[in-house]
Amino acid sequence: MIYFQLILKRILIKMLKYLSIPQLESHIYQLLSSRTGEMSSAEALRFLFRLDAVLYSLEGQKAIDYDGGTHTKHRHTGYHDFFIKNIRPAERILDIGCGIGALAYDVAEKSQVHVTAIDLNPENIAKASQRYSHPRVRYVVGDVLQELPNGPFDVIILSNVLEHQKERSAFLRHIQRVVCPSRFLIRVPLFERDWRVPLKKELGVEWRLDSTHETEYTLESFAEEIAEAKLTITHQEIRWSEIWAEAVSINEIKKDTC
Repeated sequence: MIYFQLILKRILIKMLKYLSIPQLESHIYQLLSSRTGEMSSAEALRFLFRLDAVLYSLEGQKAIDYDGGTHTKHRHTGYHDFFIKNIRPAERILDIGCGIGALAYDVAEKSQVHVTAIDLNPENIAKASQRYSHPRVRYVVGDVLQELPNGPFDVIILSNVLEHQKERSAFLRHIQRVVCPSRFLIRVPLFERDWRVPLKKELGVEWRLDSTHETEYTLESFAEEIAEAKLTITHQEIRWSEIWAEAVSINEIKKDTC
C-alpha cells in the first residue's frame, strides 16, 4: 500500500509539472473545494489551516529570495524607522537577536550611533558581517541567556526576540541588572492580528506565526509582562499586527548595580 502511494505521488508530481500556472491553480482549488466539501466543518478548517501554515512558510522563503536574501518585510513595513527615530545621537546600542544585521546596519547608518549586534546563530552573524558590514557595528556570536556583551548600553533593541523567551520578564530584569540600559525598544507579534488565530487555537491547530514562539501578545499580556519586568511603557504603536514600544527602566532595579 505504501509503495503504491509513493508511485502515485511521483506520477502526480510529474503530471502537475506540465500544467500552466493558471491550470495548476484551478486544479488545486477544485481539489481542495471537493475534498473539504466531504469533511465536517471542524475537520475542513484544521486541514485548511495546516495548509495555510505551509503556505506562510513558503511565502516567507520566497520573500527572502525575492529581495536577494533579506525578507521584504524590512522595506515594506518600515519597522526600521521606528527604531531609528527613537534613538538619540551618541547613544550606545545593543541589538539582541540581530539576525542577519539589516536593522543594526540601518540604525548605525541613519542614527549615527555605535551598535553591538549579537545573535545565537553563527550563520546569521557570518551573513551579517558579509552583507551588512558597517564601521559602527560590531557583530558578536553569543547566547545572551548565558552571557551579555560588556556594557554599559543606553538602548536595548529587541526586534521580534522577546516572544522567543520562556521567562520574559525575568529576562528583561536580568538585562537591566547586567547591562544597565536607560531604555528598551521592543517589537513583538500580536495574538489579536486575525480572527483565524483564536479559531486555530480552539481547533488545536498551530496558531503561532513561528513554532518557536513561547507567546504572542495581547495588549493586556504585553503590559503585564512589561510591568513585571519593572519597566514603564512610554510609547506604543500598533502596526502591521505588531506592538512597537519604548519602555524605560524603573530606577529601583538598577540602583544597586548601575
